[in-house]
Amino acid sequence: VQLQASGGGLVRAGDSLRLSCTHSGLTDSRWSVGWFRQAPGKERAFLAAIGRRSGISYYADSVKGRFSISRDNTNNTVNLQMNSLNPEDTAVYYCAAGMTSAQTMARSSFRLSWGQGTQVTVSS
Repeated sequence: VQLQASGGGLVRAGDSLRLSCTHSGLTDSRWSVGWFRQAPGKERAFLAAIGRRSGISYYADSVKGRFSISRDNTNNTVNLQMNSLNPEDTAVYYCAAGMTSAQTMARSSFRLSWGQGTQVTVSS
């Protein structure tokens, strides 16, 4: 399993940004792909996940209504659309995949495969 996150950058407060996670090797329909982030001095936090086959998504309460996750199985990508960004969203964003449901991924990162992170910086 390989995952590569892209799309990070420097934006201003109130801007939007879309991250993409390109994946390969997720040959089983039971895989889910999720997004996490880690801000300086803080623990890694779950943001959102989506089932590769089901398309069922699950969000952390902190981003519900502001972030949206979607999948494109034709191109093997999972996107995270982030709106109304604020400086507290500044972090390294990671995508991960696991043979688990999207909701379970929110509770445990056990046995997840990780991509490299992409930096998102939001200026005030």
